[in-house]
Amino acid sequence: MTVERLVRTVPVAVCALAGFLAASPAEAKIDCLDGFQKVQGSRIATPYCQDALVARVAAGYGINAPAAKIRNNPNFKRHVCRLVGQDIRIKETCAEVNPYGRGRF
Repeated sequence: MTVERLVRTVPVAVCALAGFLAASPAEAKIDCLDGFQKVQGSRIATPYCQDALVARVAAGYGINAPAAKIRNNPNFKRHVCRLVGQDIRIKETCAEVNPYGRGRF
């Protein structure tokens, strides 16, 4: 390889590498709003977003309940739902893990 050819190919390679590094990767973030996920322009209830809503409501009551722990540990979700499951925002979600609620009936 001659010096002249090397001088011509190095800038092209540097520009290609810079373009590759400057391109931002696609973000695959789940868009949740009040327990619903945006899918193809519509909002549908998904377990992922419902668990995130339970975590947000629990945080509003002062309970340290990360969404990942609620998703990965059904017993922890049941415990959180026993504490705040009567909140109207998550009552239906908590009915799955605590079907009888806290009432006497």
